[in-house]
Amino acid sequence: MTNTRQLRIEIRQRRREISPHEQRIHSRDAARTFHSSPLFRQCQHLAVYLANDGELNPEPLAEKALSAGKKLYLPVLRPNTHKSLWFAPYAPGDKLISNRFGIPEPDIRKKKTVLPWALDLIIMPLVAFDTQGNRLGIGGGYYDRTLNYLRLRKQWFRPRLAGFAHERQKVQSLPSNPWDIPIHYAITESMVYKF
Repeated sequence: MTNTRQLRIEIRQRRREISPHEQRIHSRDAARTFHSSPLFRQCQHLAVYLANDGELNPEPLAEKALSAGKKLYLPVLRPNTHKSLWFAPYAPGDKLISNRFGIPEPDIRKKKTVLPWALDLIIMPLVAFDTQGNRLGIGGGYYDRTLNYLRLRKQWFRPRLAGFAHERQKVQSLPSNPWDIPIHYAITESMVYKF
């Protein structure tokens, strides 16, 4: 098995090779797939992300959620902490500021943040996912640290976690560490996988 560093490089490169036209089609199709699933109907408060580096863009998904009256949130780096996230309300057109990595996020000086268990669903970016629901992220561990409490739960899993990815980001098997938090679903342009 290839090590995770090499796998990240290979799949991120594969993802970057998707044309802008194909990206738009995949994003639209994944949003349509999600919109027609029971998962969409069951959630009222959902977090999305802003696409970067060839990630599948959740903007069409966010538009469908807003038109259905759902509340959207974006991840925000917790200031001066141990690499974890808060979530802040978001609507397209909101003013965003760059965090320490240059990634746009809501200005938490002007918005009330929420903790993850206040959400029904978190749509997460990923580099790869496998058939068991393991997720390979970019490598910072922010989502894993933020959602660590889910490992200790035997019931009442909130929020549900869904990776949002191109079908070509699916692999047969990923190495998993004890601190890795698996996803419950993966949403692609083809289907919604449930793990």
